[in-house]
Amino acid sequence: MQLTCNKLPQNDGRCGWYETLPAPGPSTPLKGEVKADWVVLGAGLAGLAAARRLAELQPEACIALIDARRVGFGAAGRNSGFMIDLPHDLNSHDYTGDRTSDLQQICLNRSAIEYVRGIVKKHGIECDWREQGKLHGAVEEHGQRALEAFAKGLDGLDEPYRKLDAAEMKAATGTDFFRAGVHVPGTVLLQPAALVRGLAATLPENVQLFEDSPVRRIEVGKPHTLVTDQGRLQSPRLVLANNAYASQFGALDLKGRILPIYTYGSMSRQLSDDELAALGGDESWGLIPADPMGTTLRRLGSGRICVRHTFTYNADLSADPGKMERIRAAHRRSFDERFPMLPGVEMEYTWGGALCVTRNGGTPFGELAPGVYSALCQNGLGLARGTITGKLAAEYALGAESEQLDIMLQQPKPVANPPEPFLGLGVSSTLAWKEWKAGKEL
Repeated sequence: MQLTCNKLPQNDGRCGWYETLPAPGPSTPLKGEVKADWVVLGAGLAGLAAARRLAELQPEACIALIDARRVGFGAAGRNSGFMIDLPHDLNSHDYTGDRTSDLQQICLNRSAIEYVRGIVKKHGIECDWREQGKLHGAVEEHGQRALEAFAKGLDGLDEPYRKLDAAEMKAATGTDFFRAGVHVPGTVLLQPAALVRGLAATLPENVQLFEDSPVRRIEVGKPHTLVTDQGRLQSPRLVLANNAYASQFGALDLKGRILPIYTYGSMSRQLSDDELAALGGDESWGLIPADPMGTTLRRLGSGRICVRHTFTYNADLSADPGKMERIRAAHRRSFDERFPMLPGVEMEYTWGGALCVTRNGGTPFGELAPGVYSALCQNGLGLARGTITGKLAAEYALGAESEQLDIMLQQPKPVANPPEPFLGLGVSSTLAWKEWKAGKEL
């Protein structure tokens, strides 16, 4: 069986998280013939967790981790930096759903946070790790109704939260844009590109990382062979952690079941002391919109503000430069609406990143072919879900047992998508309708 990798990570804009970090040292591309006991494709959250866990459980094994770009450059370093412990269903109007599924999701998410927390503390990874929770903010009446439904869902899960009125939201954020809010305490806020770069730098010694090594094709067999421009990597066991880019692997029944959905972020220039004083509010906070299609905000301790909104279906796994400019302007409008006390603040960085989602929220977890394991598809919850999926994929491949693994194995499998062009038309029109419906929440 041969898998052709025609679609590879592109430079979709300038990612502020990545570009505000110091330049990384030289990369180590794959060259020549290399053999390993395990190979993990994709060095995002799932791939890093899978490689680390394999190395922990098999300290004598040789594990190869390979990525087309530098660690932190891809989707794992392009999200908004929320490591969320609660349910976060983007297809729901209030993020929650079935109680049993929600409790299972909480178990998985908190296991991921605990795992990463231990690594960050042990190695002193500097990623602006802040255990301060997240805000949910509502602007219009339908947003307030969504907040009430969210709070009701939390009551049913026996989870703590605090309601905030407009004055309390202004005290926290500095803006009077929000009419109501909810604060939940368990989310960790962090710098995503710094986290993944730190995780890569502290991998066990029996993990060899190959960056800047785009895989052109995979020959699935005995052994599996990954072919790059400069070398070949062979291993009897392969873990796929390349998320949306696995949507092209029809031979593994992934094409037509997982969807590449792009979302976009912008980061402001650093605010001056006078601008920070005019803004007021807390030094650092993260806000999730009451409507999942709305605007996510982060105020960073460094004095920048991040804006994230807009979802698009990009089957070719790249973002059109013209579309990026329109989204940059839309982010600026959203910023100006929320922060009128900060006129003239430009968005210094704007970028896109690919989510890997399925229509039914399912995941292709498990063994896809002999010796080929899946750590794919986080359905918009990359930091927590990516970590736990990668960790559990390693444990599953080695025959371990745990409550978390039982939960993961109970997750539904992805349903088949309609054929193109109906799929693209349907997804794009649904996203456009939901964004229109979001109103001022966007």
